[in-house]
Amino acid sequence: MPMLPDSNTLGLLVPHDAEFSKIEKVRPFEPYNDLVVDFLDSWSKRLLANQESRLFPDVITFAFWIRKGHINQYRSTFLKNHVEELRLGRGIVFHIAPSNVPINFAYSLVMGLLAGNANIVRVSSKDFRQVMILSNELNSLLQEEKWFELHDFITLVRYDRIQKAWTDFFSSLVDVRIIWGGDRTIDEIRESKIPARSFDVCFADRYSFCVINADILVREENVEDIAQGFYNDTYLFDQNACTAPHLVVWLGKEENREKAKERFWKAIQKYVDKHYNLAPVTAVDKLTAFCREAMTHNWIERKQATNNMVMRLQMESLPDDITECRSVGGYFNEYDAHSLDELAPIVTRKFQTMSYYGLDKQELLDFAKVNRLVGIDRIVPIGKTLDFEPVWDGWDLVATMSRIVIYN
Repeated sequence: MPMLPDSNTLGLLVPHDAEFSKIEKVRPFEPYNDLVVDFLDSWSKRLLANQESRLFPDVITFAFWIRKGHINQYRSTFLKNHVEELRLGRGIVFHIAPSNVPINFAYSLVMGLLAGNANIVRVSSKDFRQVMILSNELNSLLQEEKWFELHDFITLVRYDRIQKAWTDFFSSLVDVRIIWGGDRTIDEIRESKIPARSFDVCFADRYSFCVINADILVREENVEDIAQGFYNDTYLFDQNACTAPHLVVWLGKEENREKAKERFWKAIQKYVDKHYNLAPVTAVDKLTAFCREAMTHNWIERKQATNNMVMRLQMESLPDDITECRSVGGYFNEYDAHSLDELAPIVTRKFQTMSYYGLDKQELLDFAKVNRLVGIDRIVPIGKTLDFEPVWDGWDLVATMSRIVIYN
């Protein structure tokens, strides 16, 4: 085992008595092991009973997501797809969580556990209260005798990114390294070597967009529900999540598009004014992005709004650098298209999620299949972009973090 760096530079969140020499010796479980599933269910119950959890919708959403009944749905699908396979976790997984989404680390951890692995997770160095709520409940659970076998399977740490010695150390132990972050972050972490048989799974910076069928939206009776779903997709994390749409594409007849836009954005504005607080720095970022975009693309038009909470820019055509035309906190480019196929030329490997409203499922599948898209890994309804699944960015995470043992 390599030499430990200076312990004073490491924050040990879970468990408080972690011993890295023991973690190195753990033996993996089969995927979706009963003990792990039951443990997650207990964690869920503790989070739902925690009074402070109710202040954070993302914590409550996560708690419901790890309920036994929900996890068993994933288990049934996995076992059906991998029938008669002997699988075991690969061993140790090192997760580097993103800095801008508070509980992303928890979803990554759960995938590692369900795959049967011991997990070391570097959480965000930012002081998110959600991290401490989840960590405190984990510590309480791991002190119970019934979960003793999982004690060395969950380790949460925090340290500054400049402390490369810790990244070097943890990377030297692992079988899989999961990296969430921008391209620059991934390049930096890859400077830390991993064992020869180990590999990285990288979730880099991505771009997402939304497509709306105006012909259907003009007849929608509950446009407020659509607006709330779109708000959840975008404003909850200030459009920082890779899943958040930055471009809204409108399909349908011209007369319906204008009516639909008016209804949609009016409902968005009303909901945003009531629920969102625009930070001064975010307002400046949006204005800066608009000026930059206006200088480089002279065919955009800023749409009039009641305030700066919703900024809309109408595009006459879609540029090759569309993924760079974005900001945060409610900054949206719009484009009127004749068909989905019109979007195919701009879809690059950087595209992640396509959210939609009023489109037929087969039409969406044909768009991806016929155009043989190199990007877009997720196609989901408006309001569902943040819903985490075991298949993410094209990776089947449990299958990837487990190995097949061939037997004849």
